[in-house]
Amino acid sequence: MEILKVDEQSKKERLDVYLTNKRQDLTRSFIKTLIDNGFITVNDKKVKAGYKLLKDDIIKLDIPRLQPSEILPENIDIDIVYEDDDVVVINKAQGMVVHPAGKLKSGTLVNALLYHIKDLSGINGKIRPGIVHRIDKDTSGLIVVAKNNFSHINLQKQIQNKSCQRIYLAVTFGKFKNESGEIKNYLARSKTNYEKFCVVPNNLGRFAQTNYKVLAYNNGFSLVKFQLKTGRTHQIRVHSLYLGHPIVGDKLYGNVEKVVNKKFDYIKGQLLHAYKITFVHPRTQQILTFTCPLPEYFEKFLKDNDLEVSL
Repeated sequence: MEILKVDEQSKKERLDVYLTNKRQDLTRSFIKTLIDNGFITVNDKKVKAGYKLLKDDIIKLDIPRLQPSEILPENIDIDIVYEDDDVVVINKAQGMVVHPAGKLKSGTLVNALLYHIKDLSGINGKIRPGIVHRIDKDTSGLIVVAKNNFSHINLQKQIQNKSCQRIYLAVTFGKFKNESGEIKNYLARSKTNYEKFCVVPNNLGRFAQTNYKVLAYNNGFSLVKFQLKTGRTHQIRVHSLYLGHPIVGDKLYGNVEKVVNKKFDYIKGQLLHAYKITFVHPRTQQILTFTCPLPEYFEKFLKDNDLEVSL
């Protein structure tokens, strides 16, 4: 049990806000759950999350043990680019789902992480790999995993305030009218196809921003660098389609028939790769930058279409 005494400077603060600042390894939503369930008391009494603190109030935290994950560890090979006591950077292969969902219970990155990495974050009371952000099944490249709650919350905040830089490379159909620009609009799940997202009026969706720059064009294809400013589901794929240049190999948003032939039959999914990520290390405050090479099939497509550029 942890016991805290409220000082003069903290009086009149909300209880949940006070504890979020004191315990940076716990989310505010989890703290509220603990308060609502009586695991956090003030002067030995159950109070609400919005309780305004008084000087000399005694706060007691009796945080329950983390519940084990229902996800089973699996000995699946993963490419660990970097690892320390706080974070892990993974180069995810195309075709691997990040997190179990629905009927899919195995073969995911999370199953592999539970096997290879023993110290993982327990955000909101459950032991689980700290998946800070996700990339789609058929998108390859870099993903950051937090090994403790402190790092998880810190990295989430960096993504929310846009200080975490994420750069992707993609091959799209057609020649862009403008070689660089930014896309700003709102995205929501499609009402006609639950798997898809689409551009909607601003009162119906979530804001999404992507910057892009064309690196090369040839043979009807463009090699494009995309920089995420927000992190909505399928954001780059939807924004590419919105510009009229769907990503090659995208079975959901692209015109797959254009490239599914004998020449390019090695393409199994969208040519989209999380190439570079930069973030501030949660504990050391050092700026870390990681890049990872393009997958072999991606490199082959660039070579076959004379789209090779120095990165």
